[in-house]
Amino acid sequence: MSFDLESFLPYRLNVAATRISRRFAALYEAEAGLTVPEWRVLAHLDRSGAVSVRDIHARVHLDKSMVSRAASRLEQAGLVQKSGHDRDRRLVALELTGQGRALMHRLSQIATGFQADLIAELGPEAGALDRALTRLSGGKD
Repeated sequence: MSFDLESFLPYRLNVAATRISRRFAALYEAEAGLTVPEWRVLAHLDRSGAVSVRDIHARVHLDKSMVSRAASRLEQAGLVQKSGHDRDRRLVALELTGQGRALMHRLSQIATGFQADLIAELGPEAGALDRALTRLSGGKD
C-alpha cells in the first residue's frame, strides 16, 4: 500500500492554512498593499507595543531577515518607527506610528469580519476545530 499524502493530517492542515492565509492576504493586500510578513509585523506590534525584531521573529514564525525587511519597508512607508529598546540597549525597538495604528484599526476590522465569515463557514464544527487547534499548537484546552 502506498502512502496517501491527501489523507496525511499534517499535509491537510498545511493546505487548509495556506488556502485560508491566501484568502485573507488578498484582503489586506487590496486594502493596504501589504505582504504577509508586513501584516504579521504590524499585527504583532499592534498587540505588543514596542518590541525588537528578535521578539517579533520569535512570535510570528518568520525568519529574522524577513521580519527585518518587512520592518524596513513599513518604516519607509511611515507605519513603523525605530527607537531604543527598553531592556536591552543593543537592540532597536519597533513600534507603530499614528499612521500604523490607524491602518491596524482598519485591518483589524477586516480581520474580525474575515474570521466571523470563516466561523460561519465552519458552522457547528467551529468550536471543536478551535479546541483542536489550541491543543495542537501547545495551548491549553
